[in-house]
Amino acid sequence: MGELRPLGDDLNDASRALAEALRELFEGLHLSVRRYAARRRLDPGAVSRYLNGTRLPPWQVISDLFADVAELHGTAVTTEAIELVRGLYGSAVDAASSPKHAVEILEQQLADADHVSRRSSVRGDVLGDALLDRTQRIADLETRLNQLEADRIAEQKRADELAQAHPDVSGLLQERNALQLDVERLGAALREAQDQRAAAEGRCDLLERQLDAVEQATAAALPSGPQDMPKILIVDNQPDNLLAMTAVLATLDQELVTVSSGREALKALLDFDDFAVIIMDVQMPEMDGYETCAHIKRRPRNRDVPIIFLTAMGIGSEHSARGYAAGAVDYISKPFDPWALRAKVAVFTSIYLERHSQ
Repeated sequence: MGELRPLGDDLNDASRALAEALRELFEGLHLSVRRYAARRRLDPGAVSRYLNGTRLPPWQVISDLFADVAELHGTAVTTEAIELVRGLYGSAVDAASSPKHAVEILEQQLADADHVSRRSSVRGDVLGDALLDRTQRIADLETRLNQLEADRIAEQKRADELAQAHPDVSGLLQERNALQLDVERLGAALREAQDQRAAAEGRCDLLERQLDAVEQATAAALPSGPQDMPKILIVDNQPDNLLAMTAVLATLDQELVTVSSGREALKALLDFDDFAVIIMDVQMPEMDGYETCAHIKRRPRNRDVPIIFLTAMGIGSEHSARGYAAGAVDYISKPFDPWALRAKVAVFTSIYLERHSQ
């Protein structure tokens, strides 16, 4: 594990070129793989695979390597060298991705959305049955109360006086009131389940369109012919992420507006009103993606612009549920798949153009 392993077998040209560039940088440190991994608190096996081309490293690993080389030699790494490696990295990311991988990502998201839809549907049925039961019981109690009132205390009209005079009636009133509160609670829960199912069904439709876009080579999902193409807003506080997304989305031939904070995003939405979609990092200082999304959704002018959350925290149910509650309509995890990201943006652009052509 101390020495560099040979380059991996069957590497594509882009992965081989990046690995060779990284090996050249690493060899300038005159360290073993194990020692460098310990310095940077990395797994030695992972570092070895980064350097033999069989695994694509996060860009932060490459940035740290540049910093270590600069520290050793006492001079900054040139901009040209950084841009060269950045270009090699972008090519390797694209080469490592494939329509097949993007389809796997989108199909998993589709399965998750379908599960939420089915679970919400079942919950809605249970709540609906419970609500019907409570409503029928209230109707029965109302009938019994009316009969008692007519037969025994026709002269009394106020419920509190009725309760004091007849303890048995008081119990019926308490039961009715408790059931009415239960009906209100069940009604709210039922509406929530119905809204959740409708949202999940909407996500299923979106994801099926995204899968079609991948199968049609993504860009083909955009309408042909002369059009005033809408803009794409990208929000991320990491310059490297902005550059990577810009490179991936450049093939869609749309104007990309990049900003590095939630506040800048809000300003951009005041300056322009033709965004097809917003891609927003969740983890940002000062104003994170959730808070920024909430601000956007409070503005009538922008509330209908779809937001895709970009997250490095995983796409488990907790994070995705919080994102949907904040107003996002889609999400993608880091490191993002270029094909999947292009498909998502292409579909939202098509939806924008469909709506504005009517």
